[in-house]
Amino acid sequence: MTRRRELRLPEGEEKARTVRRLFDTISPRYDLVNRVMTFGMDVGWRRRTVRELALPPGSLVFDLACGTGDLCRALAAAGHRAIGFDFSHGMLLAARTTAPLVEADILRLPVRDASADGVTCGFALRNVVSLQELFAELARVVRPGGRISLLETSEPNGRVLRAGHRLYFQRVVPSIGGLLSDRTAYSYLPRSVAYLPTIEGLLGMLRSAGFADARRLPLGRGVAQLFVGTRS
Repeated sequence: MTRRRELRLPEGEEKARTVRRLFDTISPRYDLVNRVMTFGMDVGWRRRTVRELALPPGSLVFDLACGTGDLCRALAAAGHRAIGFDFSHGMLLAARTTAPLVEADILRLPVRDASADGVTCGFALRNVVSLQELFAELARVVRPGGRISLLETSEPNGRVLRAGHRLYFQRVVPSIGGLLSDRTAYSYLPRSVAYLPTIEGLLGMLRSAGFADARRLPLGRGVAQLFVGTRS
């Protein structure tokens, strides 16, 4: 009985409360832990996320679940106008970016329809309460012809690589998190990958929402992935 409760992942509003609390807790050392546990590869992944938008300089891009502003800084470096949105107050307080930041639920963005040229999101798909609601909101706020570029964790192909990745993600990452930040949070985050649907399912949801050309790009030998698409 106790083990079942420990393994249960929260749903609905309980999930939203859990995610907000965890990110408030880990915000002071979030960037440091990211760099350590990805061996710095996350920096390159974010740059690729911005490049795959394929938007001209000066484009207005909303960065959803912006955290401490890593993607906002990458967007600014590429010449875009970024606005960050996050519902974790702690993350916004710890942010290091000159971009405007808004405390808001990314499922209900306080912006007009078709107001963005593009949207980015880094490592947050598994943390929202409803992917269908998120993708519907992306379709609402991105103008026709605008672009999305969504970065998320993944599992590599190949039995050996996948086994090694699972061992690292499920055992080593919580230890790193425990040493540098909060072990409870970094034990939850690897488990939260279970929220993600299959690749085919996720692409199907994006296409149904209005991104007909949605496709997936593997990164870092498959340990991360990008979902990109154009608003129809």
